[in-house]
This record gives sequence, structure tokens and C-alpha cells, in this order.
Amino acid sequence: MQSDIKGKRVLVIGSGLSGVGAVHLLRQVGAVPVLLDENDKLTEGEIRARLEEEDRGDTQILQMKLADIDPDGLSLSAVVPSPGVPLDTPGVQRIKAAKIPVWSEIELAYRFSHGKLAAITGTNGKTTTTTLVGDIVRAAFGENRTHVVGNIGYSYAQAALSTKEDSVTVAEISSFQLEAVEAFHAQVSAILNLTPDHLNRHHTMEEYARCKENVTLNQSPEEVCVLNYDNPGTREFGEKRCRPRVLWFSSHEKLAEGLYLDGENIVKAHGGDRTVLMNVHDMHLVGRCNAENVMAAIGIALSLDIPLDTILKVVREFRAVEHRIEYVATKGGVDYYNDSKATNPDAAIQGIEAMEKPTILIGGGYDKGSTYDEWIEAFHGKVKKLVLIGETREKIAGCAREHQFTDYCLADSWDDALNICRQEAKPGDAVLLSPACASWDMFPNYEVRGRMFKDFVNSLQ
Repeated sequence: MQSDIKGKRVLVIGSGLSGVGAVHLLRQVGAVPVLLDENDKLTEGEIRARLEEEDRGDTQILQMKLADIDPDGLSLSAVVPSPGVPLDTPGVQRIKAAKIPVWSEIELAYRFSHGKLAAITGTNGKTTTTTLVGDIVRAAFGENRTHVVGNIGYSYAQAALSTKEDSVTVAEISSFQLEAVEAFHAQVSAILNLTPDHLNRHHTMEEYARCKENVTLNQSPEEVCVLNYDNPGTREFGEKRCRPRVLWFSSHEKLAEGLYLDGENIVKAHGGDRTVLMNVHDMHLVGRCNAENVMAAIGIALSLDIPLDTILKVVREFRAVEHRIEYVATKGGVDYYNDSKATNPDAAIQGIEAMEKPTILIGGGYDKGSTYDEWIEAFHGKVKKLVLIGETREKIAGCAREHQFTDYCLADSWDDALNICRQEAKPGDAVLLSPACASWDMFPNYEVRGRMFKDFVNSLQ
């Protein structure tokens, strides 16, 4: 599908990864991009430097507040906001009132892409599942036909014009990106789970779930959505509102149809037959959450008509994504794991459940409005000591006391937290960075937080 925007002005809001990709795509298709950035700490030159070299000269740069935009005065044909821009802000509402289409970057990218699309969303597990599916698709169809894009770190808009009719695009999609889609159409979709997250943005769990469910927008009943049978939110969606055919996976139930975990084996059930596909110890990933990610990836790949032997070969060789229950090293008899990507309580619960040794846990960070009761409850018999950092440390400490967990301490700084872990950990223990919070109060992003943790571990004698 294409859109007639040649020669027309399109406003791109934000000069991050998706904004830079959107500007590049718009220029390639003959549109006239106007880039707005509200960050008054950046100069115009610094904003231009973020763009692709061929896009720097002709792109108009606006440095002003979105709320001050005059949509009619700019003669806009469409607006592409950064995923970080809430759609209920006055500036976006004024744009909508002027009847100007608001497209997310993935909507813009889809309109100029070709081939099959597998779109993966959910609260947790997206990056691991997307990366694994990408590796499977490469093994099946080759590097030139495979595009792995989206929230995983490579803009869908940047890749769109490289796709061809025989391409397969695998996209990690966030709820923010799914807020403003119209024509977006995945042949295979997946919602891995739905648990409270980003409620400071979406305000209610219902709205958050609605955005996630948009990943199935425009799918036909003959197409496939891979869903988690164990999660109440995805199960209700699959049973009541999901238009495409549902392929279930479960780590708790023996399904009549779908993929499920039976003890240590991943089993495929179809048409009354049950086939053991593999033992979880045959792969490098650890924890029930990763067994779920693998089952989802197998379901997506099968729905793309990839041979089972190709799928299982890649699964057996696949290693953990950086920052997601990533084994770092064993130092002084202590195992260190980097789970910095656990930026909400549900993801952090999965990190705890993957630990098999007494664990010193680093938690805390930027407050996204989460509650921590279920996370604290998951500590039982696992967490030896909780070391709290950042903006949420007092809030989490209060929650811990309410649940009679008192083996915690408040670290004064990042370095203080690391030193406490070093002192507390004994041979046979594990140290886990799994904060249950975003990183923005102390770090630019969770990647920096995770890499600083790994640098500390690798510096130990």
C-alpha cells in the first residue's frame, strides 16, 4: 500500500530513532518533511546532525513547543509523532481537530513496505521473541529477504523502502506505536502478555490493552494471532474479540490445540496429535518466561510456513538478548545476571523466577506509576537481599514492609548499590539486576544501566 504524499508537507515530531527514520522515508518518496523538536537544549545544527546526511539540507527544522503549532498555517497533509508524544496532548488534539491525519511511524512505514509482516507486541518478552523470530526468518529465507525492525532499535521507516514482495519483516511494536494506526496490517501478529505498564501514559489498563490489540487491526479470519493462554488479558481478547485465527501457547495448561510446556518439554498439539518438539534444557535461554517466548516464536514461525526443523535448529543455537536475564560472569563463586530490561514488575518477576540460587536483587528506578505487591510476593524463598536505588526506593521499601519482607537496604548511589552486592554475595549466591522500574531517573536508558552493571562485574577479580 502507498499514500499520495509526494510534494506534500508532513510534520514529524521528535528527532529520535523513529523521527529520523520517518524523515528519511518521507524524503525518499518525495514528500516535504518538517521536523519539530521541543528540546530547547539542542541547537538546530545538533538536530540536523542526527539526520541521514542526504536529509540534512532540505529538511525544515522547527524548534518550538508542540502546543504552539498552527496546523493550518503549516499546510500539513499528515503528522507523524514520536512514540514518546502522548496523543491526548493539546497540540496533537489541535492537529486532529484540523482533520489532519496522525500516523505513527509504523503506520507511515507500513504504507510504503512490501512482503509479509509479523508484528509482535506485549508487555514483556518482545525483544527476545522478535530477535529469535528474526534469526529463524533469516535461516529460512536469507539475510536479503529479512528485515527486523521497530522498537528493537532499527526504525521500520528506515527499512520500508528496502522491502520487496518476497521480503519478511519482523517488527517489535510498542503500545505507543499502536496508538495511531489505520492501514497497518500484519499477516501474523502476536500479543505475548498484558500486565499493567505505562499507565502514566495510557491512564487505564483498558486503554493500554486496546492499543496492544491494535496489532491485529485489518487482519482477516484466515490470518493468525499468537496469544498467551495463561494471561487473563490476552485470553479474554482471544476468546471474545480477536478477528484472526488464534494460535495459543501456554506454560501452565496442556492445550488441545497450540503449543504448551509439559514439564521440561515443549509440545505441539494439533488435530488430536501431540508432538514433543524439544526439551527446554536443549536451549541456552533460562526461565519459564523464556520458554513462553520460545513457544511464541515457534508459533509465529510456523504461521510463516517455515519448516519445523529450521525453527528448532535456530532455537537450540539462540542465546539471550542483551539485558534480558543475561548471564554476565561468575566471580568468586557468585553468578551475576543483567536483567536491566525488566522495567516493570511483571518482567522483574520473570527474572526472579529464573534464578535457582539465593539472590541479591538490585531494584528501583524511575516511577512509571506501577505497584510492586506481586513482585515482592515473588521474593519468597528466592531473594536473600533487596538493594534499592533511585526514585522509587522509598515506595518499594514501604511495599516490602507491608508484605513482611525486611531484608532490604536503601543505596545512596549506583556505586553504593554495587558495593553492597559485592559485600553481601557469598559463593553459591547470585546477584541480579532486575529493577522493575525504568532507568530515566539515573541513566539515559536501560541499556546504559545494564552495561554499567556488566562493566562492574567484569572488573571484579
